[in-house]
Amino acid sequence: MPPKRRGPLQTVQRETDDMKRKVDAFAQEAGVPGTPNRTETFKRCKELQLAVADIMKTLRKLSKVDEPAPVGNYDQCKREEERRLLTLQEHLQSLAFDLQPLDEDAGPSSSQAEQESDEEDSEDGSSEDERCGEEVHDDYVANADEDNEDTDVGPSETGQGSVSYVALSAFTGEEEGDLNVQKGEVLKIISKNKDGWWLARNSAGQKGVVPKTFLKLESQQESEEENEDEGESEEETESEPKSSKTSNWDTVRKAITEIDATDVLAAMGAIPSGFRPSTLSRLLEEGTSYRMSHFIQPKLSQSQLSFKDLHLDPDTGKVHSRTSRVSLTLTLWSCRMIPPPGVGLQVLSRHVRLCAFNGTQVLSNIHTVRATYNSKSPKSWSFSPRMTGMLPCLLDGDCFLRCDSESPDLGILFELGVTYIRNSTGERGDLSCGWAFLKLFDESGAPIALRTQELTIHGGTPFERETDLDSISTKRGASTGVLQQMLLSRKQSKLLVKLKSVNKRRRELLNLLPDTIVGSLSSLQLLAIYRQILADALLLDRVTMQSADLICNSVLASFPNVLDQPDLMDAFRKSWTESESNLRRSDKRDINVLKQLFVSVYMSSVYPLLYSAAMPAPCWADEDVESQRARFIYNPSQKLSQGTMLSSQCTQQAFDITQVAFDFASTDRIATDLQCQPCQ
Repeated sequence: MPPKRRGPLQTVQRETDDMKRKVDAFAQEAGVPGTPNRTETFKRCKELQLAVADIMKTLRKLSKVDEPAPVGNYDQCKREEERRLLTLQEHLQSLAFDLQPLDEDAGPSSSQAEQESDEEDSEDGSSEDERCGEEVHDDYVANADEDNEDTDVGPSETGQGSVSYVALSAFTGEEEGDLNVQKGEVLKIISKNKDGWWLARNSAGQKGVVPKTFLKLESQQESEEENEDEGESEEETESEPKSSKTSNWDTVRKAITEIDATDVLAAMGAIPSGFRPSTLSRLLEEGTSYRMSHFIQPKLSQSQLSFKDLHLDPDTGKVHSRTSRVSLTLTLWSCRMIPPPGVGLQVLSRHVRLCAFNGTQVLSNIHTVRATYNSKSPKSWSFSPRMTGMLPCLLDGDCFLRCDSESPDLGILFELGVTYIRNSTGERGDLSCGWAFLKLFDESGAPIALRTQELTIHGGTPFERETDLDSISTKRGASTGVLQQMLLSRKQSKLLVKLKSVNKRRRELLNLLPDTIVGSLSSLQLLAIYRQILADALLLDRVTMQSADLICNSVLASFPNVLDQPDLMDAFRKSWTESESNLRRSDKRDINVLKQLFVSVYMSSVYPLLYSAAMPAPCWADEDVESQRARFIYNPSQKLSQGTMLSSQCTQQAFDITQVAFDFASTDRIATDLQCQPCQ
């Protein structure tokens, strides 16, 4: 019987085993006191480093399709081999540092010094954090198929020997290989690993790994102390570069390079290793560019002389329907096996943010659905709870998505997130608990089947290599049999989403909306009516199509702001449903009647609340503020009308022209739309 053919992955595994034996033997030999010919030993160490690097390069080129026979849990086995090779690299790197020839102990090896000098010249004095972020960006853009090295050999800030760092606080090691440090202790950094744990050596010669968030560059520390004496304050990292509407890399760069509370929590073990600062939350905080209020507005054509996505049907006088490449509805069902944050954090909100995404760029507004949580099942999230009365749109898992992008990688990005408050400091923050991506077209360009999708949730961010969440499902060294795979699959973090076809009535409403938009299905009718009112004001009621004057219309001026405040949108939906139920069946199909009712209900219910000085300003995931706003909105004594807004009992915000004037030609909207056009 001929021998069984060995697959590429198995070959790499055997090579790794052989290399580990060589490294162990070399380390034992190099550790003998009085080892002769130190230079030759150092050379052998470098040769082993090159051999490990070659195996790593071969491993990263492997693909599942290269295997002659199916390999169970292939990706996990490949990651395990990569981890073993990284361990060997770190071991050899530590040995190389100790084995440097005696005449070169004052500094790094010549090749390393040349590398550091080149890096220093190319960076032209920029800060370490900026270099890290730009390297990640440049590597990703230049070659998205190749992975970067996981270890940076030798710091390069000074170009002379190891760089000194100061411990910001004490750190007590919890595992073998950790280095105990005291606050203010000066450490020499031997290597920097991109997982955030740096190999350091203290003044006593002891070596071990330390979380980078506990360290600060010594020269930077001295500079800050001098500034404090002069009454000045200096931030540790430089400010974020100007954001670009056409790329999300500035936000990602800030998330990667910024040393913030999340890094500290990760170093302390308060959050799982796969958690990151929320990428989509950062985009929402940057302004209105990724909010519904922006995407509901009409887009100008490239000439800026007409509208790109808002036209009237000359025969009916209604908004002309526009088909989009993707127009579907979906339902968020549940999430399972989501690792909860550790002790010391109080969770204020669990939610899923979703948007259209092409692998590198957010293409639509970001829609948020809050999850319901049962303390008896801490790793399970659910959506759309059963309740009496109207379901708030923030809890509604039924969503719609339209996107006209021609990208072959077009899909839906789901980011699971939590908003937390730190018990010890009262600091608030947003974390990503993982993400999932649902590609909407297959390799041939055909749409995927509309059915229930079980999506695997990855740790990290969509711009990183796939990272496991810190859960039971990702334990290393697990058996790869069929039964074991089935058992592990039940323990993996998953998001269940059901894609649905659109019925005739909803398709008609969806085709009245902008080409790209994501939102709650419960608000679909109101959005469609608003677009009809918008078309009347812009295409029928203007004196000339060349006029760009302000339009006096309170509904057009203020309704987009309501879309960004879910509780006000719920109040409007409630009043609308009550008023529409009193219409005759024929009136419910008459667009003119519906437009009049829309304006009447809006101006008598929501508009006075929007500019009330007595109602607290909205604050995300603040239970006290949400309760106060709910009491104010639904309190019968607070019911206002246009006739009572000027009374002494009604306290309103200072009047601003933007409350009643609609400016469709605002510079910001035009600039943003034109920049986004290449993405569509």
